[in-house]
Amino acid sequence: MTERESHTTKEKLREAAKEREKKNRDFLSPFQGCGTMAAGGRMSVPPSQRKSEFDSLKRVPYSKPPFTLSQIKNAIPPHCFQRSVLRSFSYVVCDLILVSLFYYVATNYIHHLPHPLSFVAWMIYWALQGTVFLGVWVLAHECGHHAFSDYQWIDDTVGLVLHSSLLVPYFSWKYTHRRHHSNTGCLERDEVFVPKQKIALRWWTKCFYNPPGRFIIITTLLTIGWPIYLAFNAAGRPYDQGFASHYNPYAPMFNDRERLQVHVSNAVVLAVIYGLHRLVLAKGLAWVVCIYGVPYLINNVYLVIITYLHHSHPSLPHYDSSEWDWLRGALSTVDRDYGILNKVFHNITDTHVVHHLFSTIPHYHATEATNAIKPLLGEYYQFDGTPVCKAIWRETKECIYVEPDKGKKGVFWYRNKI
Repeated sequence: MTERESHTTKEKLREAAKEREKKNRDFLSPFQGCGTMAAGGRMSVPPSQRKSEFDSLKRVPYSKPPFTLSQIKNAIPPHCFQRSVLRSFSYVVCDLILVSLFYYVATNYIHHLPHPLSFVAWMIYWALQGTVFLGVWVLAHECGHHAFSDYQWIDDTVGLVLHSSLLVPYFSWKYTHRRHHSNTGCLERDEVFVPKQKIALRWWTKCFYNPPGRFIIITTLLTIGWPIYLAFNAAGRPYDQGFASHYNPYAPMFNDRERLQVHVSNAVVLAVIYGLHRLVLAKGLAWVVCIYGVPYLINNVYLVIITYLHHSHPSLPHYDSSEWDWLRGALSTVDRDYGILNKVFHNITDTHVVHHLFSTIPHYHATEATNAIKPLLGEYYQFDGTPVCKAIWRETKECIYVEPDKGKKGVFWYRNKI
């Protein structure tokens, strides 16, 4: 075969291959959506749009954003700011129905099961009831932000009842949480999960900088982190004067106008504790622990995980008072993905960024509002889809203390080299 004939043959083979590829595309085109339909109708994300774990760890911009808060607000459909008292109450009713249903099943059927099955049934009950408890907690949290209805007295009444049922001093938490939203990301004035600078680390920190130590830290944080924060302001903003506690009406975090409502919160929580005491006398300690105690602890575990992961991330900056401003502070948080639990938790998990920007948006509009602002925020919006357990382990390893980069004062980043 001559060189010219060889070249002609190769050209024909390439043309035949192109023709076969075209025919295959034409044949398969009607079936391109079948894979996504079989997966529940969810469209697969093109590889170019997926955010890898490496990308989610990339530092977000710390310079002043090229947009304003009013521009972000204008990007959100106006109806997202509308609160419906009937719709909000529908979520309360739904959650309380689930709580009652799980309670009914637990108290009427579990004790009839043989021993191994009964223990498994209790574990299922605890997981389900504790999960719904967190949904109830989130609705009370919404009341504290005046996102439940247009009426402050309704919000405070519902919030007081729901939070007190979970042993949370509603008004006390409402005021400190409001200051958290007013000072997010500020090292001097933020109220919760305020990172330490390296110079402030205790001598024993190195002892826990290893896998066993990290496990102890996580276990302690998840089991007693929430109660000791309320009681002793652990992991909160340091105060030089007075006893900082959510149960102390004269704590430095409260002003004179707020002290009476702190007393009210304490009184209602004490009433709930008294009710639990009467239940112990009537039903026994084991009954109360199984029905209420363990789900209450699981609710606390969820609460600490969610709060910690929203504000602890290697990509997020913190600022001192010389550099901090409200908008950059509000953007220094991250949305997470908890799968189906996003809905059970009323989307507090995956819409936290927009919640910090506009805390009066009700949860049932938060997803739409988040999708509306993402294009505008661009790199200033942070989402991390890392599985929760992996994220907790990684963040407790990477987020030990904060220090500024050399040559850039006022902006602090997480470090882990001790």
